[in-house]
Amino acid sequence: MSAETLSDPATERRILRRPEVEARTGFKRAHIYSLMKSGQFPQAVRLGVRAVGWDSAEIDAWIAERRNTRG
Repeated sequence: MSAETLSDPATERRILRRPEVEARTGFKRAHIYSLMKSGQFPQAVRLGVRAVGWDSAEIDAWIAERRNTRG
């Protein structure tokens, strides 16, 4: 078995669409874009003319960083 076979699918790096980012962070669209504009949230990746997504690894790292900085 290779290392890829043993990896957990939940930690697989993929592109997340906005509804999933909202579900993971608890933030709505306007707040996510506001944080992105101020440089406090990972930038979206353009997928097409009217489609964007976020790197799941960047979102997970951002969430972990917020957990580590709280009291």
